[in-house]
Amino acid sequence: MAAPYATDPANARGRLYAEEESTFRSPFQRDRDRIIHASAFRRLKHKTQVFIEHEGDYFRTRLTHSIEVAQVARTVAAALDLNVELTEAVALAHDLGHTPFGHTGEEALDALMQPYGGFDHNAQALHIVTNLERHYAEWDGLNLTWESLEGIAKHNGPVTGDIPYALAAYDARHDLELHTHASAEAQAAALADDIAYNNHDLHDGLRAELFSTDDLAELPILHECFARVDAKYPNLNYYRRRHEALRRFFGVLVEDVITVSRRNLTQLDPSTVHDIRHAGRMMVQFSPELWTDLKVIRQFLFERMYRAPAVVEMRGVVTQMIDDLFPFFMNNTSELPKQWRKDVADAVDQTALARIVADYIAGMTDRFAIQEHKRLIGGEEIPAGVIDGN
Repeated sequence: MAAPYATDPANARGRLYAEEESTFRSPFQRDRDRIIHASAFRRLKHKTQVFIEHEGDYFRTRLTHSIEVAQVARTVAAALDLNVELTEAVALAHDLGHTPFGHTGEEALDALMQPYGGFDHNAQALHIVTNLERHYAEWDGLNLTWESLEGIAKHNGPVTGDIPYALAAYDARHDLELHTHASAEAQAAALADDIAYNNHDLHDGLRAELFSTDDLAELPILHECFARVDAKYPNLNYYRRRHEALRRFFGVLVEDVITVSRRNLTQLDPSTVHDIRHAGRMMVQFSPELWTDLKVIRQFLFERMYRAPAVVEMRGVVTQMIDDLFPFFMNNTSELPKQWRKDVADAVDQTALARIVADYIAGMTDRFAIQEHKRLIGGEEIPAGVIDGN
């Protein structure tokens, strides 16, 4: 049974464009399904999570990461008696706005876009589902419910101050109440993201041999996880030992979020989702103690994985690719695909043109950006390597 503060699909605020709802699926199920069938969702298969997409078949991509986030989010939502379908929709959509080459690509594109309003991947995700997915006869975008759009826009908390360009543009048409917190479902999706990447970056770093199992066994939380595995399974095979320890680490994070969030909700005693939005703080959280330990682990990953010397070199290579592609397309719009040139013809100024070019580059997969750079600019194929974190 859903909690009184869960988002009720029967009371959903509707869609920007009115449409007849499904007989068999709730509004949030339809949102989830539209996201899964979106072109931008499929492209996540070939976008960086931490390693350049073509390096190996076992490393996470943005697609596998999003699936893992959705799995954790469903677990947390069910434990908190929230709407699982809305939680899953937000989780699956949360990374749609990422550029090629992860945060490195985003930083490069944001720097180039500073004269034109900047670039933010969360705002870009909203832009994709409200504009750039152009498949339906009656509207641009996926025409998601207000609740799903709200969750995509502010799952990390209220958006105030300098609001990203794409987010501000849509909010002017369809008020998402950016000054408030999002629903508990969206908050669960945000914490699921933290849990998923903290866990799988350790997996991927081990596979890439950037650090050892012994290194991990010295870290907070993980030290106890390895100790419990060793006590239960002495002399366990190396690979099984680290897998057992990391799955326990994963469980610790999930259990902590559920325990702390239940306590927060009990203290607040919200009777509606409105109470969650106006609580003044996030309801779905880690405990302060676990968060302190996680910061140690994140610093370890930053130093040993995201900013290793070879990684810094690779970041420079892919940054140069974005730096080359953006001015090239600004000055050679005839090289854009036909459907993009139609938008260029309607651009009223340089800012509008720059937003179109940024949208096109942001939608590229790693492999397509590499191929287009080689075709249009020239130069060698880039080697495989780690380029990014989170």
